[in-house]
Amino acid sequence: MISVSIVDDEKKLCQSIASFLNSSPGFRCISMYGNAEAALKHLPSDLPDVVLMDINMAGIDGIECVKRLKGLVPRTQILMFTIYEDTEQIFKALAAGATGYLLKRREPGELLQALRDAHDGGSPMSNSIARKVVASFQKADQAGEKQNLLTAREQRVLDLLAQGLAYKQIGDEMGISINTIRTHLRHIYEKLHVQSRTEAVAKYLRH
Repeated sequence: MISVSIVDDEKKLCQSIASFLNSSPGFRCISMYGNAEAALKHLPSDLPDVVLMDINMAGIDGIECVKRLKGLVPRTQILMFTIYEDTEQIFKALAAGATGYLLKRREPGELLQALRDAHDGGSPMSNSIARKVVASFQKADQAGEKQNLLTAREQRVLDLLAQGLAYKQIGDEMGISINTIRTHLRHIYEKLHVQSRTEAVAKYLRH
């Protein structure tokens, strides 16, 4: 059973997602919070497996909430769940400690798979987000910042993900297992965290 908490100020959306999760085998929504302040106060007691985190909330925003929560519940995986697709927000969220970045327009079944992937050690991203990550590293390459690049295999995984391929299709294309794909994605995110120079990434994107 994968336990999920939702942090979002859209009450109807939270209730809809919670109802969907509770009716889906293997999932349970254990808490919902309409702002970051309440989440920071109560989530350490909830100890969910995965958190769905909105970005734009009154008071403390979702990215700052992620940064603080990672110090309180380091084993909990946090997925950004938002309408925002701008690259600087993406990298700020990843640098803060988010495990993945999902757009709210995802199909319900895709949301469940993303929650499973996060729980199992993966780093799920919406396809358009993967494209932006790929583009940012390509621009970094053009700028001559070799030390910030992913390995060729890591970039290939992202390229295929950005084309809309599922994990199994990527595995067939590259001749690797789904677990290896998840490992590559984890390494990609770890590199973003280690190199969490959001200003440098933003500079690349302005070139």
